[in-house]
Amino acid sequence: MASTADFKNGLCLEFNHDIFAITEFQHVKPGKGAAFVRTKLKSLTTGKVLDKTFNAGEKVTTARVEKRQHQFLYADDMGHHFMDTESFEQIPIEEKLINRADLMKEGQLVDVLVHAENETVLGVELPPFVELMITYTEPGIKGDTATNALKPATVETGATVMVPLFVDQDIMIKVDTRDGSYSERVK
Repeated sequence: MASTADFKNGLCLEFNHDIFAITEFQHVKPGKGAAFVRTKLKSLTTGKVLDKTFNAGEKVTTARVEKRQHQFLYADDMGHHFMDTESFEQIPIEEKLINRADLMKEGQLVDVLVHAENETVLGVELPPFVELMITYTEPGIKGDTATNALKPATVETGATVMVPLFVDQDIMIKVDTRDGSYSERVK
C-alpha cells in the first residue's frame, strides 16, 4: 500500500482489475477545498492512457513489476521467442505485447516487464534507439534538398522508415523505437 504522497513517474498501481504505470502526476492545492492529485495512468496490459484524480492522502495498492533483460532469438507462428540472459530460459511472447516489434533484430537485448507476484509477462520494452542497416531505398535526386523531404527506406528487419533524401542503401541508421522515426546516420 502507498499513498498519493508516494507517487512518482513509473510507479505501478493495481487499479480497476488492471496494472497501470504513472506517466504524469500533479499535486493540486486549490485555495478552497481539499488538495488532490491529477494523474495520467498507462495500462501495462492494453496500453490505454487513463486520466484519474485521487484525493490527497488516498491509499492505493502498488504492484511489483520487474524489468528483466532478455535476448530476442527469433519469431515464428507461436510468437516472438526470448531468452533470459541470467537463467537461459526461453519464453514465447505474443506480438501484441511488443511495442514496435518490427524494429527488433535477432540477438537484440530488450527489457521484459513481468508482474512479480504471478510471473505474467506484461510487455516488452525496446531500447530507445536501435541501429539498423538500410537494405533498400530509392536513390536521392541531387539538388533536391531545399525542403525536409523524406523517402521510404526498408531496413534489415523488414520495417519501413522514412529517411531524408541524402540517405542511401547499405548505410547504418539510428531509429527511435518510440515512434519509428529516423534519428541519424551511424558513423
